[in-house]
Amino acid sequence: MKKLSLILFVMICSIVFPTAAREAVAAAQTHIYLDGLALEQPAGAEAGLVSGKVMVPLRVVAEGLGFEVAWEKTSGTATIKQDDTELKLVVGQATGLVDGEKVELDAAPILKNERTLVPLRFVSEQMGLEVSWDNVTKSAYLNHPDSGESSEVVPGTSSPSPEEDQPVTVPVEQPGGKDGDTSSPDSGSTDGGDFSELALIQGISFSENRLMFAVSGKVTPNVFTMTGPDRLVVDIPNAAYAEHFDNNFPLDETGQGELTVLEYPDVSKVRYSLFSTDPSTVRIVVDLNHKMQYHVNNDGSGLVTVELTADNAAPGYGLGLDGKPVVVIDAGHGGTQPGAISLTKKPEKDFTLAVALKVEALLQQEPNIDFVLTRATDVTMSLQERVKIANDLGADVFVSIHGNSIDPPSNPSGSETYYTREESIPLADIMHRHLVDATGLTDRKVRYSSLHVTRETLMPAVLLEAGYLSNKNDEALMYTEAFQQRVAEGIVAGIKEYFGL
Repeated sequence: MKKLSLILFVMICSIVFPTAAREAVAAAQTHIYLDGLALEQPAGAEAGLVSGKVMVPLRVVAEGLGFEVAWEKTSGTATIKQDDTELKLVVGQATGLVDGEKVELDAAPILKNERTLVPLRFVSEQMGLEVSWDNVTKSAYLNHPDSGESSEVVPGTSSPSPEEDQPVTVPVEQPGGKDGDTSSPDSGSTDGGDFSELALIQGISFSENRLMFAVSGKVTPNVFTMTGPDRLVVDIPNAAYAEHFDNNFPLDETGQGELTVLEYPDVSKVRYSLFSTDPSTVRIVVDLNHKMQYHVNNDGSGLVTVELTADNAAPGYGLGLDGKPVVVIDAGHGGTQPGAISLTKKPEKDFTLAVALKVEALLQQEPNIDFVLTRATDVTMSLQERVKIANDLGADVFVSIHGNSIDPPSNPSGSETYYTREESIPLADIMHRHLVDATGLTDRKVRYSSLHVTRETLMPAVLLEAGYLSNKNDEALMYTEAFQQRVAEGIVAGIKEYFGL
């Protein structure tokens, strides 16, 4: 009866206020998920479909996506920034600027009810997010490339724009069930297709903090961890349930089931689903009560074991317990996010990691400093993950290493240090002095900027731009071992001076 009343209400509104009703329904049905979690859309500032495009208010861009947003009312210009990327969009104009270069937009920004709306897909993709659209549920899915001990996390598939009304592929983190990570795009089917070509999952169990599953045939599971909430995810590609699997492991109408876990305080439950049918993939999710590490044993015998271990190997375990300061060293970019590309086509991520590893080697010789690297290999990490590491540790300082770049005709050279919060100024002043001494480049001063990693961290935090990859002289130096070593020594010297060591 309630459903019928709602339908009648919408029909009446459509007759009496046709345009308003259509817009209201479009807004109410438009959802945004960031890394699998629904973004809160404040009342009066919801996203909606406008001429078939998902348009999102600047308030959601700032509060939900965490980008820096500035609005210039006179010219109708919105400036959106994240790290080294700056977008300039003008109301009513179908072209915009990305780091100073003119680009075509998929939709022009508009003013609606005194709110500025910008195209969600364009803004998100320019900021390095993967974007997918589900036209059935009117949901936009934004994903940072995930990382864990396994770096082969299956990414979401970018879909057509909403107005194309074509079948879409929902990304890995499609919301569904309790937290969305076992839902299948092909709900209702437990048939994995041609079983003769698939490995068949015979059974699943959990005991002694070990997840085990029996499978006919060889498989290469993709295992990784996720946060918010903490969970271990095991994707088994080219696999399906065995014919009588549901006799012992009940499945609901969507092909999902779960095991109740008792007497293991690290784990609350184990869930499983036929996650997709093209390719056929079985997903098992272990809901953790806190972060844990894992070890995979897959010897080809048909029994795969994923053993959970205490988080002793996690960044920061046992640090700072004796009063030593805890320092987080962040190598900017990485993995699928190369950062700026130098004049000779070298990625920024290589420079930042090389310096960070040299800082690590130096800090290992400092007995009075505890430290953690956000990444020690070429893996993808979101800004949120970097911040979370530092905040979860309760670190004393956060130092992010970068290389700058700017498009011609500008051709600056030199070193800069950025901060956001006032409490970071003393650290910024000290670190910058040592950075300039180490690089020997032009002193481009300590500067304020609302960068995510310096804004959202809870401790003094700085972002160091050692030099300009777009400058021939700077770039030639930055990829040399000698320059990188001097920068690393400068960073360590700055940290020691800051703590009076």
